[in-house]
Amino acid sequence: MDAVGVTVLAVSVAAVLLAAVSRRLDVSAPLALVVAGLAASYIPGFDGVELDPDLVLFVILPPLLWSAGLESSYLNMRRNAGAIGSLAVGLPLVTTLVVGLVAFRVVPELTMAAALTLGAIVAPPDAVSASAVGRRLGLPRRVMTLIGGESLLNDATALTAYKVALAAAVGASTGWASGLGTFVLAAAGGVVVGALAGSAITFVRARLDDPVVESAIGLLAPFVVYLVAEEAHTSGVLAVVTAAVLLGGRTTTHAGYATRLQDDAVWRALQFILESFAFLLIGLQLPSVVDQLAGFSPARIAMSALAVLGTTIAVRLVWVYVFAYLRSPRPSVGETFVVAWAGMRGVVSLAAAFGVPMTTLSGDAFPGRDQLVFLTFAVVVGTLLLHGLTLPWVIRRFGVEGDDARSDALAQAAAQDKAARAAADRLDELLEQQRAEGNSIQDSAADVLRRWNTARRNAAWERLGRSEEEIGQSPASAFRGLRLEMLAAERAVFIAERDAGNIDDEVLRDVLRGLDLEEATLNRR
Repeated sequence: MDAVGVTVLAVSVAAVLLAAVSRRLDVSAPLALVVAGLAASYIPGFDGVELDPDLVLFVILPPLLWSAGLESSYLNMRRNAGAIGSLAVGLPLVTTLVVGLVAFRVVPELTMAAALTLGAIVAPPDAVSASAVGRRLGLPRRVMTLIGGESLLNDATALTAYKVALAAAVGASTGWASGLGTFVLAAAGGVVVGALAGSAITFVRARLDDPVVESAIGLLAPFVVYLVAEEAHTSGVLAVVTAAVLLGGRTTTHAGYATRLQDDAVWRALQFILESFAFLLIGLQLPSVVDQLAGFSPARIAMSALAVLGTTIAVRLVWVYVFAYLRSPRPSVGETFVVAWAGMRGVVSLAAAFGVPMTTLSGDAFPGRDQLVFLTFAVVVGTLLLHGLTLPWVIRRFGVEGDDARSDALAQAAAQDKAARAAADRLDELLEQQRAEGNSIQDSAADVLRRWNTARRNAAWERLGRSEEEIGQSPASAFRGLRLEMLAAERAVFIAERDAGNIDDEVLRDVLRGLDLEEATLNRR
């Protein structure tokens, strides 16, 4: 194995171990990993690990976007389309412009195109860290929907703007009008590629009936979709997100229980590894970034970093508050501030900065590249530490706590009651059918199923306000076939309730997981 392979493996192992310890101690893993990386960079003799942009953009980013897209709720995103659009499209473009103008004034080495390139690089917040903190502290679903929806789309906006600005900076662009056309075509093309890919993957997986192969296709899909979209000069990010959201919505109806259970376990493990690797990698960049600043005035560099960091934070605060008060109904002050403060940047910004070429097409040095890379690093680390360390306090200070557990339990109980009635009706139909055909059925088995079904329905109501416990046990082989039919009836009702908007996608996934586990028990070999 070459040195690069050994380094990647070593960083991956260290990242997973550190993240595991952080979870054990109930400490924010993203912050702990970044701090650990920064601390490691001060070890004598440590030369650092230089980030490879292609590793991030083609290996780390696609599966993380895919995993987030699979877990997202299309219905919730559609309900909040206006707010998500303002955060994922409008905010990155405004950040690109304002930060670019400020950077152009405070860093003389940057041309306007190079400064706008920097603005596009630091424009997209990193969803992984904010979402991780939000999940751990129990943010309301509406807040998590905004943060998650923004994270799925803002990378596409910012990276497309980055390509346009970078082309102008290196002398490859024919004008800003042409760049705007490229932006629109890349965005529209990414959605089209993603929709086609998502439909094709759904079609193929629905006809395989082989959980291992279906999961294997799912693992390869984000890389293939991203590469195809990029080769077609469209947005690979939008293509991956579109395909994942489409596939995630259809998995509940087009995939079997074994595939759903297997996909859930595989993607959780892969997401954990990639997120841990990415955050540790951020901290390890310090030596290579500092080495590029030899000869520059530390005071001027520090002032430039504070100006760019402050502008990046201020733009988000102003934008979120302005659009919050244009919405109806208006969100609470606490929810608005939490969304505005959840602007932590991440490894995508660093990858884009390191991807800036050393020279322009004319052979001249890229204007201000060393400062650009350092300023990006300062914004990434600064927002991660500032927002990451204070966001839990902000959430508690404003009392932004979700009441989704109670409302979800109530909606689930109502749906469970309806599903249990459908299962009981299906049991009666099967019994009547077997009697009509002259087949005997053990009355004891039917009685057990009826009692179990009633207990299952009642337990959903009794669980309201209390900790969730597993309901029921796997049935005996005598009524295995009947119970499978009842499960199918229950699943159909839950999906119908979701489609009607009576329960949320998260509630549906939670319920389906219980049904899938039970079905897996019944079908064990």
